[in-house]
Amino acid sequence: MPRLPQRIAEAGYHPGEPLVLGLQHRDDPPLFHAQGLTATGGTLTATTPVYAASLSKQITAACAALLVQQGALDLGSAVSDWLPQLPAWAEAVRLRHLLHHIAALPPDAEIDALMNGDRTSHGVIRALTRFPALQGRPGSEYVYSNAGYVCLAAAVERAADQPLPGFAHHHLFAPLAMNDTCYWPGPAPAPPGAAPLARRHPAPLSLGDGGVWTTARDLLRWSQALNADELGISALLQTPGRLEDGTPIDYAWGMGVRTHAGHRVYRHGGGWWGLRARLARLPELGVSVVLIAIADDTERLGDLLSGLLDEVT
Repeated sequence: MPRLPQRIAEAGYHPGEPLVLGLQHRDDPPLFHAQGLTATGGTLTATTPVYAASLSKQITAACAALLVQQGALDLGSAVSDWLPQLPAWAEAVRLRHLLHHIAALPPDAEIDALMNGDRTSHGVIRALTRFPALQGRPGSEYVYSNAGYVCLAAAVERAADQPLPGFAHHHLFAPLAMNDTCYWPGPAPAPPGAAPLARRHPAPLSLGDGGVWTTARDLLRWSQALNADELGISALLQTPGRLEDGTPIDYAWGMGVRTHAGHRVYRHGGGWWGLRARLARLPELGVSVVLIAIADDTERLGDLLSGLLDEVT
């Protein structure tokens, strides 16, 4: 792509800033660009494991989709069926509410305030037990919730009768040859060989909302596999949610639903202190774009993604 350096510069990235991107069109060879250094001084490449942040949500949703197809998970079941330790309000929340961020759970900031630094799945769920009521009626409003995906992941583990990292490895990562991808529950802040985040702000160890460590190459492989429906669940993952009154929302299974130049785009972002990530794919064109910036607390990746989508549509 001859305009790639120009697009990177137009988005405000300088040559020394750590940034890696991947781009692929159908069966064409993938195109990668990487620049800058990791926090430990290593060269950032397309095969450097990095934290995926909320890009993990579509992978968690894919695990749920596989279990739905197997008949092991009913999205209409109550969250209380899977997490009986939650208060009585969990009886009114359905798994589909968690999936589409319409569960009326307490705001993430209020949950974080009760975690006392325990950013594990256990810490999130324990904090939820301290809320006596929901913020409204489940299914009535879209409000993005990290805690909801932690609960969804816990339900997936119980339905699969095994920890999420193992289930995802055997059913997703290994079949797709995503050899440098894993869910990481700790106790170390990052998997061996990964590019760590800042010591003051290590990546959360909760699974479901985040928890995945991967590479630009593996993420591109993931995205193209969904475009080609290699797992047999793409139609399900791409189905937008609906409120209880039937109103559609522009969020499917762990991915937003948008359009660009008249083409349907499934996309999601990820962010943490010193990390920004974007993943977008256009199934009808067979196109995928992966963007990861480390040591970045801006929103420039959004501009870069828009510029790259202009190039491929």
